[in-house]
Amino acid sequence: MPNYKFLTPNYKQNLTSLSNSKLVPASITYLPYSDTGYFSKLITDYLKNEPGLKEFYTYPFNTEGISAAIQERKKHPVNREALVQTLNHQYQHLSKHQNVENNLSLLANENTFTICTAHQPNLLTGYLYFIYKIIHAIKLAEELKQLHPDKNFVPVYYMGTEDNDLEELGTFRYNKDKYIWDGNGQKGAVGRMDTKGLKGLLSEVFKLFGPPGANCEELIKILSKAYLQHKTIANATQFLVNELFGRFGLIVLNPDEAIFKHAILPIIEDDLLNQTAYSAVSSQIEKLSVHYHAQAQPRPINLFYLDEQLRERIEQKGDSWIVVNTDIKWTKKELIEELNLHPERFSPNVILRGLLQESILPDIAFIGGGAEVSYWLQLKSLFAHYKVFYPAICLRQSVLWINISLSKLGTQLQFSVADIFKPGELLIKEYITKNSGDKWQTNVETAEIEKILNGLKEKASTLDPTLRASSEAVLSKIKYQLQVLEKKMLRAEKKKMQVQVLRINKLKTELFPGKGLQERVENFSSYYLQYGSSYFDTLKDAMQATKAEFVVIEEN
Repeated sequence: MPNYKFLTPNYKQNLTSLSNSKLVPASITYLPYSDTGYFSKLITDYLKNEPGLKEFYTYPFNTEGISAAIQERKKHPVNREALVQTLNHQYQHLSKHQNVENNLSLLANENTFTICTAHQPNLLTGYLYFIYKIIHAIKLAEELKQLHPDKNFVPVYYMGTEDNDLEELGTFRYNKDKYIWDGNGQKGAVGRMDTKGLKGLLSEVFKLFGPPGANCEELIKILSKAYLQHKTIANATQFLVNELFGRFGLIVLNPDEAIFKHAILPIIEDDLLNQTAYSAVSSQIEKLSVHYHAQAQPRPINLFYLDEQLRERIEQKGDSWIVVNTDIKWTKKELIEELNLHPERFSPNVILRGLLQESILPDIAFIGGGAEVSYWLQLKSLFAHYKVFYPAICLRQSVLWINISLSKLGTQLQFSVADIFKPGELLIKEYITKNSGDKWQTNVETAEIEKILNGLKEKASTLDPTLRASSEAVLSKIKYQLQVLEKKMLRAEKKKMQVQVLRINKLKTELFPGKGLQERVENFSSYYLQYGSSYFDTLKDAMQATKAEFVVIEEN
């Protein structure tokens, strides 16, 4: 059973953890996001419910806020029949887990609500935060069922199949090596791309998979079936996610369907003709930007034209509408005809995507990363204008996984979990000071010298006021030289503790690759190869879906 540690003791009484043989033995620590140094002021203020942000969202990120969202959501019905029929069609080529079957049936019930997270169909899932988003949605659905046993909650992965950024979606890392799929010259929506040409890339990666054993065989089998037995990236990703998370009842939804686009046909037409979103969101950004950085900028038209090998922006030029980088062009009448005949060809950008999501799902909460939370806070007035339900916005839980060797190294260096989030140079300084005293520092001497020089400055100024500037220049020069001397003294101490400094650098480099978060670099495969599906169970057990804290998992 994992051992839990809290740096926010008031949450301790809320934790319940049952012994589970599927869990990786580990200690779990929870840190406030603000203490990690990796999150923007907008996010930390949002998590603290700062008054200045309250006009930008409807429901606070807590159980009370989500409970209020449940009540309000009932006033915003969706076409459940179309939703269930379309999902059943999308699942017809898959072997469904019983929990998926159950949840697909439950979606027809007015007392069933969804917990949604969204992400593009990154190759092999891309980075770890893809996994964390999904597990957070699963955990939140489970927690809400305990709080509201008379209602049902279904976790949904909304697959951003229409994204055309192949440079991002076709890239993943394994064991620090980067692998890139160029799509074999294909263009347009990545989800629609043919999986042909992936066999060579996968074979190259599989040769490096290890250690050999059941987990390795299972992962190779899953990935091979996903990408070598499914024609499109969308279908391959749906299969992969279903294989990994179907036992938890997760539903995978592909929004690239005409019937889904019909749900927001008036909104699409309004954006094409009246460009309402541009003015509404720009107004919100102007207010938000007084204190924070805007995450996403609207365009006059926030739609792409989607066709085979094509996803390009739509722009209005005089009395015509054109598709950028093509010769496609419409009059107003032709444009509306095209929209009504082929709504699936009109693809929302980041500004309109959420409106589509909330119009087809009985959603009460959306789980996203820091950037997603930031741009959702720009959209509340747009949702209000179109009378579309605006869900509770939940920051996905971030995780740092510390393997057994790095955990031992941190213990040897006597670092706490909070310590390892400090900048490397500060950590080294603190370690040296702790183990050799402050003899390398010049703070005391600098203060004494500064006191003497300030006295001399006053004396000189009394004799001749014009000497004050000269005195200040002398003081600045001496302080600078003292700083140079201190750096040299620190280097001398580092040299004496060279082994320990190398260990600290190793710890920081391994846990924060490129000085960034582990979750933005690594892929799930290396963890699955070692722990199998227990990796997902451990993550789910450690996550607290409505607690705004960073999770650190240390292997025992």
